[in-house]
Amino acid sequence: MYTLLKYSYFIVLVAFFSCQKTKENTLIKTESKKQWKPLFNGKDLEGWSPKFNGYAYGHNYKNTFSVSEGHLKVSYDAYDNFTNEYGHLFYKTPFSYYTLRLQYRFVGKQAKGGASWAEKNSGVMIHCQAPETMLIEQGFPISLEVQFLGGVKKEIARPTGNLCTPGTHVEINGLKETAHCIPSKGKTYYGEEWVSVEIEVRKDSITHYINKNRVISYANPTFGGQFLETSSKKVQQKDGESLKSGYISLQSESHPIEFKNIEILEF
Repeated sequence: MYTLLKYSYFIVLVAFFSCQKTKENTLIKTESKKQWKPLFNGKDLEGWSPKFNGYAYGHNYKNTFSVSEGHLKVSYDAYDNFTNEYGHLFYKTPFSYYTLRLQYRFVGKQAKGGASWAEKNSGVMIHCQAPETMLIEQGFPISLEVQFLGGVKKEIARPTGNLCTPGTHVEINGLKETAHCIPSKGKTYYGEEWVSVEIEVRKDSITHYINKNRVISYANPTFGGQFLETSSKKVQQKDGESLKSGYISLQSESHPIEFKNIEILEF
């Protein structure tokens, strides 16, 4: 009887671990089906549309956004003087939970007339309001900005991968953060080198990575704060309401910048 019980127990264990292994293999197969999707084809602006302060959605002011040599370029060659034509190039569909990755580099000199704070300053906006809901005279969408900065003076650190919050708030370490821009632990890059960015957007947290290094994490984004009152009345969200999804856009703030390898992996 004892031998029979031992044998029966052994059979149950084998069946249990076989079942667990099958579940693991199923999960692996499911994960393997998830693939990176390119958002930029390297040839043209298919899938992307601009919105500039002072102009209707869809108008590419002075051909600011263009494609050349496989790069998505933000250029001010046709500008006589930059005033407040802040622009954003929106991808066509919204997203909720994903990892976005891309590379950027600042090039050349800032456009004449650009603000001092905007020198080597750009970014990618996530959880943006729909571009068609923006006012004609609206410089920035309600969103979370993954801010890109470049070093200007060797003695002044300008970490990249920061967070700015036009019309939004977040929590950091469980506490509500109301500052408009929150510095990251990113490094300062002074030249025209390519910098790699990954933005991991999960249900419970958002994390920025610069060149594979985690530089800032935050959670529970909500509507509120600076810029919310001056944004489109078509956006009906109230202060404190959760922000769980939105569009992705690339910034134009007066300093030339290039992007490449823009890809997304949805969870």
